[in-house]
Amino acid sequence: MQHHLSILRTALAVSFLSVSTAAFADGILDANTATVEEMAGLPHMDEYIAGAIVSNRPYATIGALHELLGADLDDDQLTELYAYLFVPINLNTADETHILLIPGVGKRMAHEFEEYRPYSSIEQFRREMAKYVDEAEVARLEQYVTLD
Repeated sequence: MQHHLSILRTALAVSFLSVSTAAFADGILDANTATVEEMAGLPHMDEYIAGAIVSNRPYATIGALHELLGADLDDDQLTELYAYLFVPINLNTADETHILLIPGVGKRMAHEFEEYRPYSSIEQFRREMAKYVDEAEVARLEQYVTLD
C-alpha cells in the first residue's frame, strides 16, 4: 500500500519534539524498535512520518521502509536519514539494492559485502571489510548489519 505522507502531514498541524541528533551518536536506531520520541529531531522527520514508521512495522527489510519513506523523501534526504535510522540488513541474505541503501556504500563495497558470503560471524565481516576500509569505517558499517 503506497502512502503519501506529504498529503497527510499537511492535513495534520502538529508540533513535534525538537531533539538534537547528537543523542544518537552511540548508534543507529532500528526502525523496527525506535520510538516516536527517539526519532524526534532526526533529519527530515516529523511526528507524522515517525508515526507512520511505527504503525507500519515490522519491516522485513530496509527496502520496505525505503518504499514507505520514498513517497515523501528524495534520495538525498533518505541517505541523510539512514545515517540515524535503518533496518539492519542480513549479511548473508541482503541483495545489492538493500546493501546500497547504507549511506556511503557504493557498488564496489556492496560487491565486497557479497563476495565473502556466507559470514559465520561479525568478526569475519570485520576482518574482510578491514581489507578495504579503516577501522572506524568498519565500525560504522557494522551498525547497519546483522547475521540474524
